[in-house]
Amino acid sequence: MNPDKAIRRGAIVRLQAADKGTWAIAQLPKVEAALVALDPANGAMLAVAGGFDFAANKFNHVTQAWRQPGSSFKPFIYSAALEKGFTPATVLNDAPFVIDAAKTGGQLWEPKNYDGKYEGPMRLRMALAKSKNMVSIRLLQAIGPGYAQDYIQKFGFEPKLHPAYLTMALGAGSATPLQMAGAYATFANGGYRVKPWFVTKIVDNRGELLYEAKPEVAGTDAERVLDPRNAFLMTSMMKDVVRAGTATRAMSLGRGDLAGKTGTTNDHIDAWFAGFNPKLVAVAWIGFDTPAPLGANETGGLAALPMWMTYAGRVLKGVGEQEVETPSGVAVASINPVTGLREADGRSKTIEYFYQESLPGSGEEGAGARDAAKPPEEVRNQIF
Repeated sequence: MNPDKAIRRGAIVRLQAADKGTWAIAQLPKVEAALVALDPANGAMLAVAGGFDFAANKFNHVTQAWRQPGSSFKPFIYSAALEKGFTPATVLNDAPFVIDAAKTGGQLWEPKNYDGKYEGPMRLRMALAKSKNMVSIRLLQAIGPGYAQDYIQKFGFEPKLHPAYLTMALGAGSATPLQMAGAYATFANGGYRVKPWFVTKIVDNRGELLYEAKPEVAGTDAERVLDPRNAFLMTSMMKDVVRAGTATRAMSLGRGDLAGKTGTTNDHIDAWFAGFNPKLVAVAWIGFDTPAPLGANETGGLAALPMWMTYAGRVLKGVGEQEVETPSGVAVASINPVTGLREADGRSKTIEYFYQESLPGSGEEGAGARDAAKPPEEVRNQIF
């Protein structure tokens, strides 16, 4: 036997199917991953994959891995902004800037968009779909990091793990995949907080019932923590992430009811995709146990989304698309896609949803018209 060979007699190897019925030796991956799925109606855990191989690593990444959620955290900042009077049509500037240390809690910060491109003024809907960092930071600065830190408790996040600095806009805090799934369930079920659970019942050796789960159900006894209009608008915006944004790969599943958000942290250390429809929430994460770069271009849309698609594609196969009813108090208007202003004559094909009280004026109504292209008056002067 050649002692220089990596594989010796008696060694156990892993094989994977290759082309034309052949086999190839497969390496054990060093990278880890996790996927968790919930029923958004009651929090029941439908699937849990905490890592590659339990025999090799007994660390459950679904429940134990506290990682930076990156851009998958942005929807919670946008949700907070809707309650401050912002709308999906509000226009903010996607332009570079430098932030001093006092506003970051650390050192001088010069954030950048992932692709290095800056597109100037744009509507919040498009900014979320394209995951524009500059817009998200300006949005958080406008509503106040302290307000956002308090607001995210609605979704089950711990404020102390998400410091009230502008870096929170880019998901610089810590969360587990299970926590993220529970948070996204609030959007999926129309605004209710449901608690994830996985033990249905426990019986003893005589068959006597010792425990039976009694989950709170959205729409009945679960706590409403979010305005149903907020959940509807955020779901609508995250559908555009799938249709025309960073998660367009998911369109290959052939469904129009999918919504979600990709997430990629600095240096490609963590990659996420959180996706849902009214009947299913699933979160996929991938990264090294000891945080290290996954590699160039290993974004949430490239590294985590395919895992999510494989799962969701099988689970939702043959399941009809789930329609979401428009809640009362939501107005629909035709808007100018550049300015975000309402087109009084309805000639624009761009349709947007608003809180009834936030319905903008039209571009033809003069200076006195309410302007959706600008943030609310009380925070307008705070935006750098």
